[in-house]
Amino acid sequence: MTARTPGASHSTSPFPGRLRPAIGAMALASVLALASVPAGAQTPAEPTGEPVVNSSLSAPLFYQLLLGELNVREGDPGAGYSLILDAARRTKDPQLYQRAVEVALQGRSGDAALAAARAWAQELPGSLEADRFVLQILLALNRVGETGPVLRDLIRDTPLAERSDTINAIPQTFARVQDKAVAASVVREAVTPSLTQPETAAAAWTTVGRMELAQNRSAAALEAARQGHSAEPASPYPALLALELFERGDANAEPLILRQINASSRRSANDTAVALNYARLLIDLQRNGDARRELASLTTRQPDEAEAWLLLASVQLQDNALQETKASLGQFLRLTQGSSDPRLRRLQTQAYLMAAQVAEKQGDIAGAGAWLDRIESPEDVLAAQLRRASLLARQGRLGEGRALLRSQPERRPGDARLKLIAEAQLLRDFKAYREAYDVYGEAVRRFPEDTDLLYEQAMVAEKSDRLADMERLLRELIQRKPDFHHAYNALGYSLADRNLRLPEAKTLIEKAVSLAPDDPFIQDSLGWVEFRLGNLPRSIEILTAAYRKRPDAEIAAHLGEALWAAGQRDQARKIWREGLLTAPDNETLLSTLKRLQVQP
Repeated sequence: MTARTPGASHSTSPFPGRLRPAIGAMALASVLALASVPAGAQTPAEPTGEPVVNSSLSAPLFYQLLLGELNVREGDPGAGYSLILDAARRTKDPQLYQRAVEVALQGRSGDAALAAARAWAQELPGSLEADRFVLQILLALNRVGETGPVLRDLIRDTPLAERSDTINAIPQTFARVQDKAVAASVVREAVTPSLTQPETAAAAWTTVGRMELAQNRSAAALEAARQGHSAEPASPYPALLALELFERGDANAEPLILRQINASSRRSANDTAVALNYARLLIDLQRNGDARRELASLTTRQPDEAEAWLLLASVQLQDNALQETKASLGQFLRLTQGSSDPRLRRLQTQAYLMAAQVAEKQGDIAGAGAWLDRIESPEDVLAAQLRRASLLARQGRLGEGRALLRSQPERRPGDARLKLIAEAQLLRDFKAYREAYDVYGEAVRRFPEDTDLLYEQAMVAEKSDRLADMERLLRELIQRKPDFHHAYNALGYSLADRNLRLPEAKTLIEKAVSLAPDDPFIQDSLGWVEFRLGNLPRSIEILTAAYRKRPDAEIAAHLGEALWAAGQRDQARKIWREGLLTAPDNETLLSTLKRLQVQP
């Protein structure tokens, strides 16, 4: 049997996603094929001119392996394991060691599998594959405290060019470990030598930070990210950790992200992962101005980065900058023209939908239809038809738009549900709330287990002034799904906004806060009910924190009103102006300004 070079694996992960399939039948066939060659004879060869290398498999070894495989097939994996492991030890063949591990695992003997993997690692020191199996089995046996030495060996034996990738994979390897503190301690000790090596310091500190984050120790995770960034300012690893912290609401992580983007742009234009993810997060946070600046800078530095142009177009479209949107979409489509990459084809579909929306806003109905005609993917047809239905509705043909959606074929199990949601969304877009309520009602009847549909029906009930129905639906939802925080928040906010049953409203919102403590919109509801209760300082404190986390126009409306009531009128106007910049048509903000007769 021809042995592989120890450690010759292309995988950089220390913990393969799953074990390789059992090779018993294949191994048996190989053994039989080799046995058919007489000792000292040469196998027939193709006329390639290359010499034929005979197998080193002896007759006794052949029969030992054959007997081992037959034992496995006949339901005696213990006997088969012993024979195969003995052969592996005598031949030092990594394939036989791996087969012994697999047989032990098939027989549900973790200890035997660990013994075989450790024997493999000891006999063939430096074998990355052996170390990975040892690590995997130890974690599966929940013997986390024993993983330190093998983890250190794995890092040490990985080629330097691949070592950072191996280190970066460690947090995912330990993700399912229950005792996060023990895992963090073991990992930190294993990566300690890498913390001071220039080639691996950024990855090692990032791994330390992710292990801290797994324990919800955000401050320690951020400090580790800072250490990694200091070691290698252009490295994306610490900045990606900082992005995750920033997404969780840690504003102190944002400067590190910006410093990495600056360092990376000066060193190389090729590393865009951090800049793109930062821009996406800014868009999610509705910080469109910041997102536009970052994306404009990125497209200037690297004009061939197609996805940056598409993201820039999405922000420009939100800001109603239609000509700029068309230009950015044009750049994206030129860069991706003729691409066969499935991911880019999906992004092209998004671009076509956005281009149709631009044309629709400019009153070019025929042009919008032409863009939609370019969509070919069956998965995206419904999105295209929703846009077509919107075009019909803009022409006063809402009924035809609804009929178009209803007529779509149902190719997949979920298409019936998606069609109803698309129709309800069309009706909501055109403020036909009562009709939307009925469509959601139909969806709820057809898919009674889908609590999201029940919630959406409740939200439309409020829009159509069916407040009793809204409360009934939300209470039904809370009863069916007691951890559905949106339902508590929606009901509590509705009561607070109408200045009704305020103690009950606060109790409902506080329940929502307990279920989703980091949600800025739920914090907004809590601040608003405190305002209604007359707790002005507390209200401003809560609303300010929510607005910092998510500068949304509706939160701006509430914070501005609380500041206005507290006599801080210049600050209130400032907040309202910011809200109008992000969403000039927000109903809550506009109604607040109209009610208070304020021109910010």
